[in-house]
Amino acid sequence: MFRRTFWFTTGVAAGVWATTKVNRKLKQLTPESLAATAANRALETGQRLKDRAVGFALDVRDNMAQREAELEEALGIQESPGLTAPRRYAAIENNRSNPQYVENTTYSYNRNEDH
Repeated sequence: MFRRTFWFTTGVAAGVWATTKVNRKLKQLTPESLAATAANRALETGQRLKDRAVGFALDVRDNMAQREAELEEALGIQESPGLTAPRRYAAIENNRSNPQYVENTTYSYNRNEDH
């Protein structure tokens, strides 16, 4: 009698345990849960990549400054000369008093032409 009760109770407990595990796994496999998991992993991966890129950029900057100092020492340059600001040229002259329009261009202003 006790043997039957023991095995019956063991079977019920195993069934409840298996049902609980299956229900948890089914909830994890819903589309909403999968999307949330994928989004979280993508954010974590993006953060790791950003941290690595920033670290790499800082290493490059440090090594560049170190190499520049080595080259200045090897060439005997004590002080870098004062450089003027780079000259910038206007791509388009802004002459409002005498506007110049280009005639006979091949450019069309018709936006429906490409479709």
